[in-house]
Amino acid sequence: MELKLATAEKQVLEELVKLVQSRGLCGENGGWKEFLDAKDKKKIGSPNDPSKRSHDELVAFLTTFKKKQDLQVLKCHANFLLIDKLEQESPVQSLVRLTVEHPAYSLDYSFEPHSEDWFVSDVGMKTSKVMESTEMVAVDCEMVLCDDGTEGLVRVGIVDRHLKVILDEFVKPDRPVVDYRTDITGITAEDIEKATLSLVDIQETLQPFLSNGAILVGHSLNKDLEVLKIDHPKVIDTALVFKYPNARKPRRASLNNLCKSILGYEVRKAGVSHDCVNDATAAMKLALAVIEKRANTTIPPSKEMLEVEKAKLFIHKIPHNVTSEELEQVLSGEFTLDVKPAKTSRGCYCAFVVFRSSKEADQAFENVDGDQGQDSFGLPQKLVVFKLTSGSRVSIYVRKMVEDGSA
Repeated sequence: MELKLATAEKQVLEELVKLVQSRGLCGENGGWKEFLDAKDKKKIGSPNDPSKRSHDELVAFLTTFKKKQDLQVLKCHANFLLIDKLEQESPVQSLVRLTVEHPAYSLDYSFEPHSEDWFVSDVGMKTSKVMESTEMVAVDCEMVLCDDGTEGLVRVGIVDRHLKVILDEFVKPDRPVVDYRTDITGITAEDIEKATLSLVDIQETLQPFLSNGAILVGHSLNKDLEVLKIDHPKVIDTALVFKYPNARKPRRASLNNLCKSILGYEVRKAGVSHDCVNDATAAMKLALAVIEKRANTTIPPSKEMLEVEKAKLFIHKIPHNVTSEELEQVLSGEFTLDVKPAKTSRGCYCAFVVFRSSKEADQAFENVDGDQGQDSFGLPQKLVVFKLTSGSRVSIYVRKMVEDGSA
């Protein structure tokens, strides 16, 4: 921590001391006042204002904080200050700015409080050169459902700016798995049995990139960072960067739709499981399309995209204890489930149901046994109550993706 603080800008150190004062935090030798009393002893008129103190004095005080929880608080605040100073002249930094200025950013990327096993980036305490680095690495993870209702990391794909694969490995989860979501993840119990890496190993692989100021790139990257237990301020989230024009609500474009619209290919085909390296590569290509080719971040929905949306249903407010197999019993026909993890460990999750055609999706919705109504935006949906294998009864909502009769 001392070396990291020694390279920090004085203005950052001043703000960290002010944070310590406002929160009443104490290091090994007490708070800011106690530190100054011990240092100045009987000097009269010594300034308490951090801005009136030298860089070395500020470092000396802040290095008295040894508890991991206190260090995480200091790092997070330094990272916040870093984001607040980002300039838009660089095309790369402008994408970071687009991400952090999105209305959903503050909620999606609020990971505090951190448990002991989180890695909190220290980039906000580095020199300006490190903080302004435009190096990028893209990340995508595959997750399974664990017995405590949380997401477990089971595979990680990482690529650099040149699309070179840095890592593509299975990860052994630290909790028992109750649903491998094989249709989506492509991962089986046999794959996990062969895994030798842990979450800590993945954090250690990424740590040098993050400490050197690299920008993390991904699609809905907050979900990957949450399961990786990494808090890093410099991120480009393609789900927040790109948007549809004249949208009646801030609806996010899927990775597949972005690839079709901007890159001209599908990264995911119906019925084919995810590949985290392919998804990480796609996210990096999307970022590079804006940075190097000045691609527009506003994308028009094509007729094909609308047809794709019509061929889907959306299930939401799904209790964490409902498995994919139990969810499939609610619907009829041939389809693929695309599960989206909950934002909290025991919260409700959601899933897209992908059919081969809009006709099949409409028929499946018609066959759902439930009370029909509309959501807050007027889309048709049904409230479904059914019994789990455990005997308990739960309720979910099944909704159409577009209004009836949309052209």
